[in-house]
Amino acid sequence: MLDRDPKVLDTLDQRFDSRIRTVFSTAADLELEVLDADLVVGAVLLPGARTPCLVTRMMVGSMRPGSAIVDVAIDQGGCIETSRPTTHSDPTFLSEGVVHYGVTNMPGAVPRTATLALANATLPYILSLADRGVDNALRSNTHLLSGLNVCAGRICEPAVAKALGVEVADPLDALNTR
Repeated sequence: MLDRDPKVLDTLDQRFDSRIRTVFSTAADLELEVLDADLVVGAVLLPGARTPCLVTRMMVGSMRPGSAIVDVAIDQGGCIETSRPTTHSDPTFLSEGVVHYGVTNMPGAVPRTATLALANATLPYILSLADRGVDNALRSNTHLLSGLNVCAGRICEPAVAKALGVEVADPLDALNTR
């Protein structure tokens, strides 16, 4: 497991009782791990932005033939240069001798389970909004507040503001100007 946040790596080490190997992600370490892998799962998320391409065509071409790649980040452009969107009906393709899986909307394969998971994850926020009202719910819950993208015509999500070339607004400041 590679990540650039030491806290995430420490949490994973503890959660899995050191049964997985965690590596601080640098370009050199990423390349070494990809070249040694039978399966690469690209799971990069940048909220509101395109995923950076981290695994190059040259890295993929140096993997063992028959290796596999699952690009979970494909909905945001993919983090593997050789990936492309596929479908549930035609989920894989071969590139550089490596099997690629790039199904967009992967949870769509299990709609009932995906719906239940999403409902369970979002219900506490919905109840907070219903019980407290939008402004009070946002002010009392930092996680809910961090999900505020636009308020009073101002963009509060840094990646979206950057993509649009506008200044990012502090969510609490935006709430106070309503």
